[in-house]
Amino acid sequence: MNKKGSSITRVLDIIEAISTAKHPPTPLDLSVELDIPKPSIHRLLQTLEQEKFVKTDMYGGYILGDRTYKLLLSSWEQEPRKMERLAILQKLSDQINETCGIAILNNNQMLYTDRVQANWPLQVYLPVGSTVPLWCSSSGKLFLSFQPSQRRKSILEHLPITQLTRNTITDPVLLEENLDQIYLNKIGTDNEEFISGMVACSVPIQRGDTIIACLYVHAPTIRKSLEDLLQFEPLLRQAAQDLNKLIEVA
Repeated sequence: MNKKGSSITRVLDIIEAISTAKHPPTPLDLSVELDIPKPSIHRLLQTLEQEKFVKTDMYGGYILGDRTYKLLLSSWEQEPRKMERLAILQKLSDQINETCGIAILNNNQMLYTDRVQANWPLQVYLPVGSTVPLWCSSSGKLFLSFQPSQRRKSILEHLPITQLTRNTITDPVLLEENLDQIYLNKIGTDNEEFISGMVACSVPIQRGDTIIACLYVHAPTIRKSLEDLLQFEPLLRQAAQDLNKLIEVA
């Protein structure tokens, strides 16, 4: 029984270490950090990979797998703080008078998990469960901007970057420059790059230095420009801090 318990604890420690690492750890990294012998760490990782709880990236490091992401999404939806998150979003939406929401990374896309819609006849319809591209949405670009330069470059090389609007940035050099500026300001922007006639901006929800979600606001250009939305940055920052406090005590 003790041995089994020890194995379960090791498995959970491995998943936690992978989920909190700034860079995808290698088996050697995990062996050293968790003080698990190399043969054991390889065996446990092999089992976790077979069961789709973890997977390797192109550099041989480990990242969370599909089953772990499904568990995280289920936990996000079921945990009692959802009502508190929506209350924060409702207050922000009322202050800005536009639709606000939360997006998280899921399978190289941004997934909308929470959303409060503004009370306007004209809406950009992107309900909870919608996914948006990394390279042209405000939350996607914000997430990309937080990636280490080499990893970001590799991701951009493999993403199916396509021209969705006349403003979509498809030139790799210009996109890198845009991402550098976004990381410097810690605010993502979408100036009709994803959908013509829609602008958006996002701020990070962080755990330490790690971005875990994005708080966004978007609006049709008939009502607001990107510059108009950026005027609400202090409100977005405060709401992101309030959301972060919920995550810290969860």
